[in-house]
Amino acid sequence: MNAAASSVTEQSRIGPPQEPVRNRAPWRLALGLALAALAGGILLTGVSIWFLGAVALAGLTPAALTFNFHVPAAFIRLFALTRTAAKYGERVVGHRAALTDQVLRRSTLFAAMAAAPSVRKAGWQLGNQDRLADYLDEVEDVDYARLRVSLPSATLGVAILLLVAATLLIAPLAVVPILSLISVNIVGAYFLANRADADLAAMRESRQQASRLLGAAIQAVVPLQGERRWGLTIEAPFDGYANAQTRAMALRHWQALLDTLANCLAPCAMLSILVSAWLSGLRGEALLPPALLAFAWLAVAESVLGTSKIVVAFAREKAARSALAQWNAPDGVTRKHVTERISSLTLDRLPRHAADGRLIGRPISATLKAGRPTVLHGASGCGKTSLLKQIAGWLDASDECLLGDDIELSADARRAMSCFCAHDATVLADTVRENLFAPHASDDELWRALDAVELQGRMRAAGGLDGWITQDVLSLGEAQRLNLARSWLSDRPVILLDEPIEHLAAEQGKRILHALLQRLRQRIVILSSHGELIPKGATAIRLQG
Repeated sequence: MNAAASSVTEQSRIGPPQEPVRNRAPWRLALGLALAALAGGILLTGVSIWFLGAVALAGLTPAALTFNFHVPAAFIRLFALTRTAAKYGERVVGHRAALTDQVLRRSTLFAAMAAAPSVRKAGWQLGNQDRLADYLDEVEDVDYARLRVSLPSATLGVAILLLVAATLLIAPLAVVPILSLISVNIVGAYFLANRADADLAAMRESRQQASRLLGAAIQAVVPLQGERRWGLTIEAPFDGYANAQTRAMALRHWQALLDTLANCLAPCAMLSILVSAWLSGLRGEALLPPALLAFAWLAVAESVLGTSKIVVAFAREKAARSALAQWNAPDGVTRKHVTERISSLTLDRLPRHAADGRLIGRPISATLKAGRPTVLHGASGCGKTSLLKQIAGWLDASDECLLGDDIELSADARRAMSCFCAHDATVLADTVRENLFAPHASDDELWRALDAVELQGRMRAAGGLDGWITQDVLSLGEAQRLNLARSWLSDRPVILLDEPIEHLAAEQGKRILHALLQRLRQRIVILSSHGELIPKGATAIRLQG
């Protein structure tokens, strides 16, 4: 979580982020260099063939004695240098422009991701690693869309248009087969685009489903092995990965077919122009301009060969933008729609579910009151953490089973009104200030929170509020106290503390918890403990697995 993420939280709840303003000058320069490189390649090939033809014709006549080969040779060297310099220049400028766009866009995308409903549902720790990996891939596809799609397609389109126009002037009869072959390639590209859309969606779904199944299997590896079901259980996720790979291979097969079809364009155009010129009665020196044009078509063969990559990159960009829009889709419930305080939270025969969806124990009914903390007791594995996550809206729970002041609370509403303090505190590689997740709090408020959890001295030694900390810098106890400071600073009406005194000395844990409960005495506070911790005035609920 960073400052940019905090500042755009409310905006990103309303809708997807706006595209950042780009610096368009580098892209214009990159496009100019790409066109120069392509023009240099076309002219190099054409003039080389013209030169060879002219030398051959001159060698058959007395003109060979006076033939000036210096000028065309100089042009060949000029076009070769132009192509090489422009090509490398386009690579440098284009990648620099793409990286500039990346910096401008990623801050917006990642800020929106930090506040996205799907992320808040999984928790701010981003524990859903397969979703995070997908997000990173999607951001990369969008980042380099111009470099992989816009730039090569623009240069290729301009080159083909110019060559078709030149063919219409020099060898009109050749236009018919050339346009026919271009039309066939367009149809093939359209087919590949549709195929890529379907295959990329299927591959993504297969990989996600396989990751979920494999993750659930790994979590239950011991009992599955005990029941001799481990081998059968992991077959499904590996079948999913195999299915995704099969789809990828099929897509590559269709790409190869389109590349084969596209690669026929240049040689067919060259032959069509030469045959058309010959049938038109051109001979000798009159054949040199058509020959130059014919071999100019051959010079675009390398660019045409990348057609399938452009089509698939376009499909990936379109799928990425659609997926990013889903990440940033609004909840329909924002903080302004949720009351700042509620006096009671009712669990009405709430079925208790684990993270993998299985039922735990019996349904629970209870009414939790503001100003009276509730402690969940029970042995490890009885579902204390899962129940807290259900209340917080992280895990599925029927809306009618959770009531706030007798009003049904959706998962979105519960996420908006709850602060969940997990027992495995995560420390971001960032400043102390950003790690407290309270962007609107003053420095005095931040220091009071750190003092309440007995962490003030340690954070001053780390460099103060703007000191840089990481997970490895703090001990488990210090990370836990930092986690409790986040709860201290929260303005949510429901505070959920999972094993709040874990990793703390007994007396220190009691002091900090007492101070925290005093701070939150007007809120609904629910905490879990595998011990017999019962703060003064608290209600205890014992859970059975």
